[in-house]
Amino acid sequence: MDTFTPVIAAHAICALYVLLLGPVQILRRRRDRAHRLLGTSWVAAMVLVCATSFAIMPDGFSWLHGLSIWTLVCLVLAITAIRRGSVPVHRGFMVGSYLGTLAAFSFAALVPARLIPRLLQSDPLIAAATVLAVGAAVAVAVLLALRPAPAEAAAEAPARRS
Repeated sequence: MDTFTPVIAAHAICALYVLLLGPVQILRRRRDRAHRLLGTSWVAAMVLVCATSFAIMPDGFSWLHGLSIWTLVCLVLAITAIRRGSVPVHRGFMVGSYLGTLAAFSFAALVPARLIPRLLQSDPLIAAATVLAVGAAVAVAVLLALRPAPAEAAAEAPARRS
């Protein structure tokens, strides 16, 4: 792969979203509506990361594609676990999925022949702008998710007037 194709760009942007939102989800103490909303967006981005990885096969199937399959399995198990009320199992699979993504990113960023190091060397401004844009998207998603739901806001309004 010599350039960022639309598939590679989508893969990289979704992976960056997953990497930046992951710590918010893992470190926030409250498991509330915001956690569910952000978690849904995190899972959607993770599924896109995995799906797009199968369109990026310059040398055929690799261990990274195996990681994508395993991640998809883990996501299904994590969602099944939380629907059954098993928070520890859910947490384990989700944190494991995040750590797997972090490992894959480390590989992609540290191997000089891969696109990320080459982009950092040739166009650092594009790399920085992309990180800032995705970081801003994560910040907006977090702020929107943390806003009270309309029903909650209406219930709090009379209490504020008192």
